Amino acid sequence: MRILIATVTAGGGHLAAAAALDEAWRATRPRDVVEQIDLVKFFSPLHRKIHAAGYVKLVERAPELWGMIFAKTDNAKVARRMNRIQSLVPGRSRQQFARLVKHFKPDAVLCTHYAPLEMLATMRKNGARADGAGKHPLCVSIVTDFEAHMLWMAKGVDLYCVAAEETKARLVARGAVAENILATGIPIAAKFSANPDAQAVRRTLGIRDDLPTVLVLSGGFGMGPVAKVLAELDKVTQPLQTVVVCGRNEELRRELAAQDYKHPTRVLGFASNMHELMSVADLIVSKPGGLTSSEALAMGKPLLILDPIPGQEAANSDFLLERGAATKVNRVEDLPYRVTQLLASKKLEALAKAARDLGRPKAAEHVCREVLRRVSGD
Repeated sequence: MRILIATVTAGGGHLAAAAALDEAWRATRPRDVVEQIDLVKFFSPLHRKIHAAGYVKLVERAPELWGMIFAKTDNAKVARRMNRIQSLVPGRSRQQFARLVKHFKPDAVLCTHYAPLEMLATMRKNGARADGAGKHPLCVSIVTDFEAHMLWMAKGVDLYCVAAEETKARLVARGAVAENILATGIPIAAKFSANPDAQAVRRTLGIRDDLPTVLVLSGGFGMGPVAKVLAELDKVTQPLQTVVVCGRNEELRRELAAQDYKHPTRVLGFASNMHELMSVADLIVSKPGGLTSSEALAMGKPLLILDPIPGQEAANSDFLLERGAATKVNRVEDLPYRVTQLLASKKLEALAKAARDLGRPKAAEHVCREVLRRVSGD
Protein backbone atom coordinates (compact mmCIF):
# COMPACT_ATOMS: atom_id res chain seq x y z
CA MET A 1 0.00 0.00 0.00
CA ARG A 2 0.92 3.65 -0.39
CA ILE A 3 0.14 5.85 2.61
CA LEU A 4 0.47 9.64 2.67
CA ILE A 5 0.49 11.39 6.06
CA ALA A 6 -0.28 15.09 5.63
CA THR A 7 0.06 17.79 8.26
CA VAL A 8 0.93 21.44 8.84
CA THR A 9 3.40 22.86 11.36
CA ALA A 10 1.19 24.70 13.86
CA GLY A 11 2.69 23.91 17.23
CA GLY A 12 4.35 20.56 17.78
CA GLY A 13 1.23 18.45 18.22
CA HIS A 14 0.22 17.99 14.59
CA LEU A 15 3.76 16.95 13.66
CA ALA A 16 4.06 14.58 16.63
CA ALA A 17 0.79 12.87 15.71
CA ALA A 18 1.98 12.48 12.11
CA ALA A 19 5.28 10.97 13.30
CA ALA A 20 3.40 8.56 15.58
CA LEU A 21 1.25 7.34 12.69
CA ASP A 22 4.31 6.95 10.46
CA GLU A 23 6.02 4.89 13.17
CA ALA A 24 2.96 2.72 13.79
CA TRP A 25 2.30 2.00 10.11
CA ARG A 26 5.92 1.09 9.37
CA ALA A 27 6.01 -1.21 12.41
CA THR A 28 2.86 -3.01 11.26
CA ARG A 29 3.54 -3.10 7.49
CA PRO A 30 7.24 -2.43 6.82
CA ARG A 31 6.96 -3.16 3.10
CA ASP A 32 4.40 -0.42 2.44
CA VAL A 33 5.43 2.98 1.07
CA VAL A 34 4.79 5.68 3.67
CA GLU A 35 5.51 9.36 3.18
CA GLN A 36 5.01 12.31 5.51
CA ILE A 37 4.40 15.77 4.11
CA ASP A 38 4.27 19.07 5.96
CA LEU A 39 2.37 21.54 3.78
CA VAL A 40 4.53 24.35 5.14
CA LYS A 41 7.15 22.97 2.74
CA PHE A 42 5.07 24.42 -0.11
CA PHE A 43 4.67 27.87 1.44
CA SER A 44 6.60 30.86 0.09
CA PRO A 45 9.35 32.16 2.42
CA LEU A 46 7.16 35.12 3.44
CA HIS A 47 4.10 32.93 4.00
CA ARG A 48 6.22 30.50 6.01
CA LYS A 49 7.53 33.28 8.24
CA ILE A 50 4.08 34.76 8.82
CA HIS A 51 2.64 31.32 9.54
CA ALA A 52 5.41 30.35 11.97
CA ALA A 53 5.34 33.60 13.94
CA GLY A 54 1.68 34.52 13.61
CA TYR A 55 0.08 31.91 15.85
CA VAL A 56 2.74 32.20 18.56
CA LYS A 57 2.54 35.99 18.69
CA LEU A 58 -1.25 35.96 18.65
CA VAL A 59 -1.71 33.52 21.52
CA GLU A 60 1.04 35.18 23.57
CA ARG A 61 -0.03 38.78 23.09
CA ALA A 62 -3.77 38.54 22.39
CA PRO A 63 -5.12 35.17 23.56
CA GLU A 64 -8.65 36.58 23.85
CA LEU A 65 -8.54 37.51 20.16
CA TRP A 66 -7.42 33.99 19.28
CA GLY A 67 -10.30 32.62 21.38
CA MET A 68 -12.75 34.83 19.50
CA ILE A 69 -11.40 33.68 16.12
CA PHE A 70 -11.60 30.04 17.28
CA ALA A 71 -15.22 30.46 18.38
CA LYS A 72 -16.29 32.40 15.27
CA THR A 73 -14.86 29.82 12.87
CA ASP A 74 -16.33 26.91 14.86
CA ASN A 75 -19.53 27.34 12.88
CA ALA A 76 -20.73 25.31 9.92
CA LYS A 77 -21.72 28.30 7.77
CA VAL A 78 -18.50 30.19 8.48
CA ALA A 79 -16.34 27.11 7.88
CA ARG A 80 -18.09 26.40 4.56
CA ARG A 81 -17.63 30.02 3.49
CA MET A 82 -13.92 29.92 4.38
CA ASN A 83 -13.40 26.66 2.50
CA ARG A 84 -15.31 27.99 -0.53
CA ILE A 85 -13.17 31.13 -0.67
CA GLN A 86 -9.97 29.11 -0.29
CA SER A 87 -10.99 26.68 -3.04
CA LEU A 88 -11.41 29.59 -5.47
CA VAL A 89 -7.80 30.67 -4.93
CA PRO A 90 -5.37 28.27 -6.65
CA GLY A 91 -2.51 29.07 -4.30
CA ARG A 92 0.98 27.71 -4.87
CA SER A 93 0.82 25.40 -1.85
CA ARG A 94 -2.56 23.98 -2.95
CA GLN A 95 -1.32 23.29 -6.46
CA GLN A 96 1.88 21.64 -5.25
CA PHE A 97 0.01 19.47 -2.77
CA ALA A 98 -2.41 18.39 -5.51
CA ARG A 99 0.54 17.48 -7.78
CA LEU A 100 2.13 15.49 -4.95
CA VAL A 101 -1.07 13.51 -4.35
CA LYS A 102 -1.48 12.76 -8.06
CA HIS A 103 2.16 11.67 -8.36
CA PHE A 104 2.27 9.62 -5.15
CA LYS A 105 -1.08 7.85 -5.80
CA PRO A 106 -1.87 7.07 -2.15
CA ASP A 107 -4.35 4.44 -1.06
CA ALA A 108 -5.08 6.62 1.99
CA VAL A 109 -4.25 10.13 3.15
CA LEU A 110 -4.00 10.51 6.93
CA CYS A 111 -4.43 14.17 7.92
CA THR A 112 -3.29 15.37 11.35
CA HIS A 113 -4.18 18.97 10.49
CA TYR A 114 -7.42 20.18 8.92
CA ALA A 115 -5.82 22.13 6.03
CA PRO A 116 -5.10 19.10 3.80
CA LEU A 117 -8.71 17.94 4.23
CA GLU A 118 -10.11 20.96 2.44
CA MET A 119 -7.52 20.59 -0.35
CA LEU A 120 -8.44 16.92 -0.82
CA ALA A 121 -12.14 17.84 -0.84
CA THR A 122 -11.49 20.35 -3.63
CA MET A 123 -9.61 17.72 -5.65
CA ARG A 124 -12.46 15.27 -5.21
CA LYS A 125 -15.05 17.91 -6.16
CA ASN A 126 -13.10 18.76 -9.31
CA GLY A 127 -12.89 15.10 -10.28
CA ALA A 128 -9.12 14.83 -9.78
CA ARG A 129 -8.24 11.30 -8.82
CA ALA A 130 -5.04 10.19 -7.12
CA ASP A 131 -3.94 8.01 -10.02
CA GLY A 132 -5.62 9.90 -12.84
CA ALA A 133 -8.18 7.14 -13.39
CA GLY A 134 -8.82 5.02 -10.30
CA LYS A 135 -10.71 5.69 -7.13
CA HIS A 136 -10.01 8.46 -4.66
CA PRO A 137 -7.76 7.69 -1.70
CA LEU A 138 -9.37 7.10 1.67
CA CYS A 139 -9.41 10.52 3.37
CA VAL A 140 -8.88 10.35 7.15
CA SER A 141 -9.37 13.28 9.54
CA ILE A 142 -7.33 12.66 12.70
CA VAL A 143 -8.42 15.22 15.27
CA THR A 144 -5.56 16.18 17.60
CA ASP A 145 -7.62 17.79 20.40
CA PHE A 146 -10.33 16.44 22.68
CA GLU A 147 -12.91 18.69 21.04
CA ALA A 148 -13.36 18.74 17.26
CA HIS A 149 -13.47 22.22 15.71
CA MET A 150 -15.71 22.61 12.68
CA LEU A 151 -12.72 22.96 10.33
CA TRP A 152 -11.93 19.26 10.86
CA MET A 153 -15.23 18.43 9.08
CA ALA A 154 -14.46 18.80 5.38
CA LYS A 155 -16.57 17.27 2.61
CA GLY A 156 -15.15 14.00 1.40
CA VAL A 157 -13.76 12.81 4.74
CA ASP A 158 -14.24 9.04 4.80
CA LEU A 159 -13.12 8.39 8.37
CA TYR A 160 -12.75 10.49 11.51
CA CYS A 161 -10.38 9.29 14.25
CA VAL A 162 -11.04 11.22 17.44
CA ALA A 163 -9.86 11.42 21.03
CA ALA A 164 -12.88 10.09 22.90
CA GLU A 165 -16.55 9.10 22.70
CA GLU A 166 -17.47 12.68 23.68
CA THR A 167 -15.61 13.96 20.61
CA LYS A 168 -17.46 11.46 18.44
CA ALA A 169 -20.81 12.59 19.85
CA ARG A 170 -19.99 16.18 18.95
CA LEU A 171 -19.28 15.25 15.33
CA VAL A 172 -22.46 13.17 15.10
CA ALA A 173 -24.45 16.11 16.47
CA ARG A 174 -22.98 18.21 13.66
CA GLY A 175 -24.06 15.78 10.96
CA ALA A 176 -21.21 13.28 10.58
CA VAL A 177 -22.14 9.61 10.10
CA ALA A 178 -21.51 7.66 13.33
CA GLU A 179 -20.18 4.62 11.44
CA ASN A 180 -17.42 6.79 10.00
CA ILE A 181 -16.17 8.03 13.38
CA LEU A 182 -13.88 6.01 15.62
CA ALA A 183 -12.80 6.99 19.14
CA THR A 184 -9.19 5.85 18.84
CA GLY A 185 -7.49 8.40 21.06
CA ILE A 186 -4.95 10.92 19.79
CA PRO A 187 -1.93 9.22 18.13
CA ILE A 188 1.25 9.34 20.25
CA ALA A 189 4.66 7.70 19.90
CA ALA A 190 5.09 4.05 20.87
CA LYS A 191 7.63 4.98 23.56
CA PHE A 192 4.77 6.25 25.74
CA SER A 193 3.65 2.63 26.00
CA ALA A 194 7.02 1.70 27.47
CA ASN A 195 7.84 1.47 31.16
CA PRO A 196 11.18 3.27 31.60
CA ASP A 197 13.39 2.48 34.58
CA ALA A 198 12.57 5.55 36.67
CA GLN A 199 15.60 5.11 38.91
CA ALA A 200 17.94 4.98 35.91
CA VAL A 201 16.26 8.08 34.44
CA ARG A 202 16.79 9.95 37.73
CA ARG A 203 20.46 9.01 37.71
CA THR A 204 20.84 10.24 34.13
CA LEU A 205 19.10 13.52 34.93
CA GLY A 206 21.00 13.94 38.18
CA ILE A 207 17.86 14.26 40.28
CA ARG A 208 17.09 12.71 43.65
CA ASP A 209 15.08 9.58 44.50
CA ASP A 210 13.75 10.89 47.79
CA LEU A 211 11.90 14.01 46.60
CA PRO A 212 8.61 14.40 44.71
CA THR A 213 9.23 15.65 41.17
CA VAL A 214 7.26 18.39 39.44
CA LEU A 215 7.71 18.47 35.65
CA VAL A 216 7.09 21.88 34.07
CA LEU A 217 6.42 21.90 30.31
CA SER A 218 6.41 24.94 28.05
CA GLY A 219 5.56 23.29 24.73
CA GLY A 220 7.73 23.07 21.64
CA PHE A 221 7.95 26.85 21.32
CA GLY A 222 8.86 27.47 24.98
CA MET A 223 5.77 29.60 25.54
CA GLY A 224 4.03 30.74 28.69
CA PRO A 225 5.10 32.25 32.02
CA VAL A 226 7.68 29.56 32.75
CA ALA A 227 10.01 31.85 34.74
CA LYS A 228 7.10 32.91 36.95
CA VAL A 229 6.06 29.28 37.41
CA LEU A 230 9.53 28.36 38.70
CA ALA A 231 9.61 31.40 40.98
CA GLU A 232 6.26 30.40 42.51
CA LEU A 233 7.21 26.73 42.83
CA ASP A 234 10.30 27.84 44.74
CA LYS A 235 7.94 29.26 47.39
CA VAL A 236 6.54 25.80 48.22
CA THR A 237 7.62 24.95 51.76
CA GLN A 238 7.35 21.19 51.27
CA PRO A 239 10.51 19.53 49.87
CA LEU A 240 10.32 18.90 46.12
CA GLN A 241 12.42 19.05 42.96
CA THR A 242 11.58 20.54 39.59
CA VAL A 243 12.44 19.57 36.03
CA VAL A 244 11.57 22.22 33.43
CA VAL A 245 11.57 21.76 29.65
CA CYS A 246 12.01 24.93 27.59
CA GLY A 247 11.46 23.46 24.15
CA ARG A 248 13.29 25.23 21.34
CA ASN A 249 13.43 28.51 23.25
CA GLU A 250 17.18 28.61 23.91
CA GLU A 251 17.01 32.13 25.31
CA LEU A 252 14.54 30.98 27.95
CA ARG A 253 16.68 27.95 28.80
CA ARG A 254 19.77 30.10 29.38
CA GLU A 255 17.80 32.62 31.43
CA LEU A 256 16.33 29.96 33.72
CA ALA A 257 19.57 27.99 34.04
CA ALA A 258 21.33 31.12 35.33
CA GLN A 259 18.91 31.54 38.26
CA ASP A 260 19.37 30.27 41.81
CA TYR A 261 16.60 28.14 43.28
CA LYS A 262 15.77 26.97 46.77
CA HIS A 263 14.53 23.60 45.51
CA PRO A 264 16.69 21.37 43.27
CA THR A 265 15.86 22.44 39.70
CA ARG A 266 16.97 20.89 36.40
CA VAL A 267 16.52 23.11 33.32
CA LEU A 268 16.40 21.39 29.93
CA GLY A 269 16.03 22.58 26.34
CA PHE A 270 14.23 20.56 23.67
CA ALA A 271 13.63 17.03 24.99
CA SER A 272 13.31 13.95 22.79
CA ASN A 273 12.95 11.72 25.88
CA MET A 274 9.65 13.11 27.14
CA HIS A 275 8.45 9.62 28.06
CA GLU A 276 11.41 9.29 30.45
CA LEU A 277 10.84 12.74 31.96
CA MET A 278 7.17 11.92 32.51
CA SER A 279 8.08 8.58 34.05
CA VAL A 280 9.80 10.30 37.01
CA ALA A 281 7.19 13.05 37.43
CA ASP A 282 4.70 13.00 40.29
CA LEU A 283 2.90 16.01 38.82
CA ILE A 284 3.05 17.74 35.43
CA VAL A 285 2.45 21.49 35.18
CA SER A 286 1.53 22.28 31.60
CA LYS A 287 -0.84 23.90 29.15
CA PRO A 288 -3.33 21.24 27.95
CA GLY A 289 -2.29 20.68 24.35
CA GLY A 290 -3.90 17.61 22.82
CA LEU A 291 -0.66 15.66 22.30
CA THR A 292 1.01 16.61 25.60
CA SER A 293 -2.16 15.72 27.49
CA SER A 294 -2.49 12.39 25.65
CA GLU A 295 1.14 11.53 26.43
CA ALA A 296 0.62 12.31 30.12
CA LEU A 297 -2.57 10.24 30.23
CA ALA A 298 -0.80 7.30 28.56
CA MET A 299 1.87 7.48 31.28
CA GLY A 300 -0.78 7.76 34.02
CA LYS A 301 0.47 11.18 35.13
CA PRO A 302 -1.79 13.87 36.66
CA LEU A 303 -1.83 17.33 35.10
CA LEU A 304 -1.93 20.69 36.80
CA ILE A 305 -3.28 22.98 34.08
CA LEU A 306 -2.18 26.59 34.09
CA ASP A 307 -3.86 29.37 32.10
CA PRO A 308 -5.07 27.45 29.02
CA ILE A 309 -5.27 29.39 25.76
CA PRO A 310 -8.90 30.25 24.88
CA GLY A 311 -10.10 27.90 22.18
CA GLN A 312 -8.77 24.38 21.81
CA GLU A 313 -6.75 24.40 25.06
CA ALA A 314 -9.73 25.63 27.08
CA ALA A 315 -11.82 22.83 25.57
CA ASN A 316 -9.11 20.26 26.34
CA SER A 317 -8.94 21.62 29.89
CA ASP A 318 -12.69 21.20 30.35
CA PHE A 319 -12.52 17.60 29.14
CA LEU A 320 -9.66 16.64 31.46
CA LEU A 321 -11.19 18.40 34.47
CA GLU A 322 -14.59 16.77 33.93
CA ARG A 323 -12.95 13.35 33.76
CA GLY A 324 -10.90 13.91 36.93
CA ALA A 325 -7.49 13.53 35.26
CA ALA A 326 -6.36 17.10 35.91
CA THR A 327 -6.73 20.05 38.22
CA LYS A 328 -6.32 23.71 37.35
CA VAL A 329 -5.03 27.03 38.62
CA ASN A 330 -6.11 30.31 37.04
CA ARG A 331 -3.23 32.40 38.37
CA VAL A 332 0.46 31.61 38.67
CA GLU A 333 0.54 32.92 42.24
CA ASP A 334 -1.89 30.16 43.26
CA LEU A 335 0.70 27.48 42.48
CA PRO A 336 2.46 27.27 45.89
CA TYR A 337 -0.76 26.55 47.78
CA ARG A 338 -2.16 24.13 45.21
CA VAL A 339 1.06 22.16 44.75
CA THR A 340 1.56 21.89 48.52
CA GLN A 341 -2.04 20.71 48.87
CA LEU A 342 -1.68 18.10 46.13
CA LEU A 343 1.63 16.65 47.30
CA ALA A 344 0.31 16.31 50.85
CA SER A 345 -2.99 14.64 49.93
CA LYS A 346 -4.35 11.51 48.29
CA LYS A 347 -5.89 13.57 45.50
CA LEU A 348 -2.71 13.12 43.46
CA GLU A 349 -3.29 9.35 43.46
CA ALA A 350 -6.90 9.83 42.35
CA LEU A 351 -5.81 12.13 39.52
CA ALA A 352 -3.17 9.62 38.41
CA LYS A 353 -5.72 6.77 38.38
CA ALA A 354 -8.16 8.81 36.30
CA ALA A 355 -5.31 9.65 33.90
CA ARG A 356 -4.43 5.96 33.50
CA ASP A 357 -8.09 5.10 32.87
CA LEU A 358 -8.33 7.77 30.16
CA GLY A 359 -4.99 7.01 28.52
CA ARG A 360 -4.89 5.45 25.05
CA PRO A 361 -1.22 4.59 24.47
CA LYS A 362 -2.05 2.42 21.43
CA ALA A 363 -4.06 5.10 19.59
CA ALA A 364 -1.71 5.25 16.58
CA GLU A 365 -1.93 1.48 16.11
CA HIS A 366 -5.72 1.65 16.40
CA VAL A 367 -5.90 4.29 13.66
CA CYS A 368 -3.66 2.28 11.36
CA ARG A 369 -5.64 -0.94 11.87
CA GLU A 370 -8.90 0.77 10.97
CA VAL A 371 -7.43 2.50 7.91
CA LEU A 372 -5.98 -0.81 6.73
CA ARG A 373 -9.33 -2.54 7.25
CA ARG A 374 -11.19 0.07 5.24
CA VAL A 375 -8.69 0.28 2.41
CA SER A 376 -8.38 -3.50 2.04
CA GLY A 377 -12.14 -3.99 2.39
CA ASP A 378 -11.85 -6.60 5.14
